[in-house]
Amino acid sequence: MKLAIALAAGTLALSGCAATGANSKTAIATAALRNAGGSEIGTAVVAGKANAATLRVTVVGLPAGVHGIHLHAIGRCDTPDFTSAGPHLNPHGKQHGRENPAGTHLGDLPNLVIDSAGRGELSVELPGTRAANEAALFDVDGSAIVLHAKADDNVTDPSGNSGPRIACGILIRG
Repeated sequence: MKLAIALAAGTLALSGCAATGANSKTAIATAALRNAGGSEIGTAVVAGKANAATLRVTVVGLPAGVHGIHLHAIGRCDTPDFTSAGPHLNPHGKQHGRENPAGTHLGDLPNLVIDSAGRGELSVELPGTRAANEAALFDVDGSAIVLHAKADDNVTDPSGNSGPRIACGILIRG
């Protein structure tokens, strides 16, 4: 019950923003992150305005530490390993890594830090316009958000040595 309340509060905080005016953020996409056992462990919300989009992730019940998290190219989250989500979302054919001189791609996100209580939050502005992000997220096979077991080294192509996939959520419009 506490998980549902905490996740709902985070989602409402983002989606509750007024939808009036050019600078207001409105929901573009949402996802329920689930572990391999099918339990919901968090949410992701992409909100945007005309020239920008922001991703906010809130998770609970995870091992403390630093975890890689990425947008993936296919909107599927088949258990137990979530490989059905495909590679990172990379509409412009870049290399992986926020610190890679040949990077970055849209799927590259900062690492997610999980505290000793098993909670973590991440908020990051996505590169590009709202329209470009919507087109990439909702192409013919959709997209997903995937949490990894280890930290992303932010350099190594294709996945930053971030280890196995431990949670996944399919991004759904609005």
